Amino acid sequence: MFKNFAGNLGKKILDFFQELGQFFNLLFGIIRYFPAIFRNRHLVLFQMEHIGVNSLPLVLIIATFTGAVAAWQAAYQLSGVAPLSFLGTATSRAIITELGPVLTAIVIAGRVGASIAAELGSMKVTEQIDALETMAISPVRYLAMPRFVASIVMMPVLVVFADVIAVLGAYVISNFFLGVSFAVFFQSVKRYFVFGDFLFGLIKTVIFGGVTALLGCHIGFRTEGGAEGVGLSTIRSFVLSAALILILDYVLWTLMF
Repeated sequence: MFKNFAGNLGKKILDFFQELGQFFNLLFGIIRYFPAIFRNRHLVLFQMEHIGVNSLPLVLIIATFTGAVAAWQAAYQLSGVAPLSFLGTATSRAIITELGPVLTAIVIAGRVGASIAAELGSMKVTEQIDALETMAISPVRYLAMPRFVASIVMMPVLVVFADVIAVLGAYVISNFFLGVSFAVFFQSVKRYFVFGDFLFGLIKTVIFGGVTALLGCHIGFRTEGGAEGVGLSTIRSFVLSAALILILDYVLWTLMF
């Protein structure tokens, strides 16, 4: 029994490092094709529209309610400790450094990362990727690189919109339900605003965007087993992306402070 357990554990460890190697091999392959960005700009622009523009309505809806919940939570935490005039500071800093980047990244992982895995997985099981290779067209340059570039470019843009809408959502709750005026709320936001916090949030989103697209491409390229395999790849892409986003968020906070 122990022998079987040790054998299975060893196989899992070897599979993990093999997959990790393939993951970084894909990353280096994408970076190698960066000079082809302008030559393939139509592919990049198409993916930017798909990843960024088409995701904007969902991101804004999530951001509105994120800001509203942040306002209620901040008001609860401040009660009996600090006046509500600090509500703008508490909500805006939480949104800019944490809630905006992380929740937006998880939403994009569910919508875009899973979509990339499903699309490339379908192409893999129907041998379309093999057909590209037969025609001497690199799947990494033609399929992975545009999605990766579009994701790292559009994720920060989406987060900027999400931050603004979330802060406005927090203000609406603060004004209508907690009696905090426009002047008091935004004076509090302005007084304690730190550009470094905003920049830190954007840097995180570039990393989150890259990881989401890279995982989707990696899992999609390795899909097998027909329609069932495509479904499993879609689920796996979202679960791993969400987990990695949270792990990387912790690591980046640790490095920051």
